[in-house]
Amino acid sequence: MRIPLVATYRVQFQPGFGFDDAVNAVDYLAQLGVSHLYCSPLLQATRGSTHGYDVVDPTRISADLGGEAGFTRLCQALDRVEMGLVLDIVPNHMAIRGRENAWWWDVLENGPAGLYAGHFDVDWDPPESRMRNLILVPILGDRYGRVLQSCEIRLSRMGGAFALRYHEHELPVAPRSLQGLLSVAADRVHCAKLAFLAGAFGR
Repeated sequence: MRIPLVATYRVQFQPGFGFDDAVNAVDYLAQLGVSHLYCSPLLQATRGSTHGYDVVDPTRISADLGGEAGFTRLCQALDRVEMGLVLDIVPNHMAIRGRENAWWWDVLENGPAGLYAGHFDVDWDPPESRMRNLILVPILGDRYGRVLQSCEIRLSRMGGAFALRYHEHELPVAPRSLQGLLSVAADRVHCAKLAFLAGAFGR
């Protein structure tokens, strides 16, 4: 830890300005008397993010900025001139776009039983009982019935998983919801294994 903190210089990382670009500026900043480099968020953000606050994976350094190797080079350059590093980390800033955020996808798919349900501020037991254990995602451009009737919501399969697609939005299908779908498929192809899976998902 570099103490005292004399002067910070904030760097806004984005795909056009990554870790190696900052490395090239370290000597100049040291000559200015900067004691600490103050960095915008460095965790993996949604593709093309220009600010880094729309994090999709808080366990990885952003590949768009240079990844773990690039961050290591930056730290080494700062260490060489005895400059500290201040990181801007906002735990409650995340992007929820499709599969990019595996934590949020898990919560949408499994509700309060999801591995990461406790990481999000979701009221699973609201005053309105019909909304219990549900998440309302306001993405439809019209009433649900009209959108459904016009076939704007489509069911797709990727490997062993199913997802709902609505224009650019993609949402997982809750395992319990697969019972009806798999039951119909099992009846059509007369498959006992598929019928068993349908019942298992329903339970």
